Amino acid sequence: MRNRNTNTILRGISILFLVGAFILTVISLIAYSRQRAGYPAGMTIAGVPVDGLTPAEASQRLLEVYTSPIEVKYNEAVFHIDPGAVGFSVDIETMLAAADLTRTGRPFWSGFWDYLWNRPPSASQIPLSASISEERLREFLQNEIASRYDTPPAPAQPVPGGTSFLPGAPGLTLDLDRAVLIIVNALRSPAERSVALTFNQSAASRPTMENLTILLKQIVGASDFDGLIGFYMMDLQTGQEIHFAMNNRQEISVEPDIAFTASSTIKVPILTSYLINHGADLDAQTIEVISRVFRISDNSATDLILERIDPNNGPVIVTRDMEAMGLTSTYISGMFFLGAPNLLPGRVTPGNSRTDIFTDPDPYSQTTPSEMGILLADIYQCVQNGGGALAAAFPARITPAACQTIIDFLALDKFGALIQGGVPDGTLVPHKHGFVLSRDGVMHDISDVGIVYSPGGNFVLSIYTYHPVQNIWDTANPLVANLTQAVYNYFNISSQ
Repeated sequence: MRNRNTNTILRGISILFLVGAFILTVISLIAYSRQRAGYPAGMTIAGVPVDGLTPAEASQRLLEVYTSPIEVKYNEAVFHIDPGAVGFSVDIETMLAAADLTRTGRPFWSGFWDYLWNRPPSASQIPLSASISEERLREFLQNEIASRYDTPPAPAQPVPGGTSFLPGAPGLTLDLDRAVLIIVNALRSPAERSVALTFNQSAASRPTMENLTILLKQIVGASDFDGLIGFYMMDLQTGQEIHFAMNNRQEISVEPDIAFTASSTIKVPILTSYLINHGADLDAQTIEVISRVFRISDNSATDLILERIDPNNGPVIVTRDMEAMGLTSTYISGMFFLGAPNLLPGRVTPGNSRTDIFTDPDPYSQTTPSEMGILLADIYQCVQNGGGALAAAFPARITPAACQTIIDFLALDKFGALIQGGVPDGTLVPHKHGFVLSRDGVMHDISDVGIVYSPGGNFVLSIYTYHPVQNIWDTANPLVANLTQAVYNYFNISSQ
């Protein structure tokens, strides 16, 4: 009787255990089935965690992440880019299909068995599947960003009433190729949705030649000089020119250019002609004579050079050599000594044929600012590359070495005023200045022509001044120096 009761109790307990196990199994199956309906723990789609989410919920989360705007910073501007506006689209269906394959690809019962033993499946990462039109993105950046936020460099501006320039501002240009790469990476990232675009910085440009011309004319207008000034400048890097004339502070035409007394500046054509006709292989005596011509502006030494060109017709040959270069208003018709005969009496040139302006030019020696400036530019180009009208007119007789010889002799003129007075100490300025007392014992003409070598660029200056009453040195000299300083500062803004 007792054994029967014991068996009944054991049977009941077993049934209870079986029923309990069945219930737990059913509960576990239901829980596993629910879990299997969502994505497993640790799964990410395109970098977005989706564990426990249904495909519909995962789709919504992916859209929220990848359609959110990109925050973009460019210089000091902040704006947002809609992914759709630049052709970015996410392939949700492809990614969900890959995720579903991972979710349902494992056999049900083996997955259930791991679930019972609390063995979660290995984390799965579904890569991003998306497309973007780089062409649309590039077009958007160019039209909406670069055109709006790029800034061109601002050129330096002349200081009114002075000879210096206010520094300009650098320009900013979007680095378009880099911007495309950065934004594409941000569009494909679920977390890094803020980017800073890079830009290229362009140096502030020099003022325009027009600005420099205006400044130079303002300097003349503000000065005490009320005579006639002819100004010529050439940028030896680009060949750009500034050429103007002003009479009593009013601009006048330079077509044709105005003839001035050449005075000692004619010694540049004389030396040039000597080297054309005798070459640059100079003996010690000739070097000493030419050195006196430019170091102390010795007129008797100049006459010796003219005699060596030709004992009778040296001035005429110099004039013909200048004509061969196209310098038709530059001539010398006699020696420097008092009473020398005029070998080209009544010579008519384009410069001295003008009837609207008169500088009472010396009948023995005349030139124009532009012709003397062009001659110096030709000498410079001959040295640099064998070019220029001088080398072209005398290809068999003039060489870069001969042209360098001219510049070396011009560098002996250490006058220290006029053009040299407008540049920093130590600046190389091969030049020749000139002034002479006229027949009435008064100085009417002051001039200076030269090549200025500067860190920011080399240039030619040719400046002639005339006053019908008296050309006062203390007025003309600072004017020429100020004009030179303005041009020097134009080429060397950073060193002002």
